[in-house]
Amino acid sequence: MTQRSPHLIGVDGPAVLVPARIAAILERHADLTALRVRTRGVDPEASAVLEALRVAAMTWRGSATGTEGAPKPEPAQDSNQWLSTGEAADLAGVTSRAIRKAIEGGRLQATEIGGRYRISREDLEQFKAARAA
Repeated sequence: MTQRSPHLIGVDGPAVLVPARIAAILERHADLTALRVRTRGVDPEASAVLEALRVAAMTWRGSATGTEGAPKPEPAQDSNQWLSTGEAADLAGVTSRAIRKAIEGGRLQATEIGGRYRISREDLEQFKAARAA
């Protein structure tokens, strides 16, 4: 007998409960914005669900990247979006080696530019949330 997922709910038929962090992943990597635009006016239910995912994703991003009770200020940098492995390590509370291993192991998304990894703040927050879970 298979175990039922805690995200599968519903009495009149199955429905899926999507956590805000997962909605943010879907928004970023599954191009839900384009899908939301294509379904607008065509399928009201799909459009409403995709809009709810967008709101959940935006709420999670705001809380994950802009909390007022941050334990320490973030380091200053030229770009507001991209972090070096050292900056990411400081924000995640791990070593830069741990960040590089996470990148190489596929647990943290990064872009290699000029032989150096650059990590988006959103991807770092996803990594931190996955580690905490």
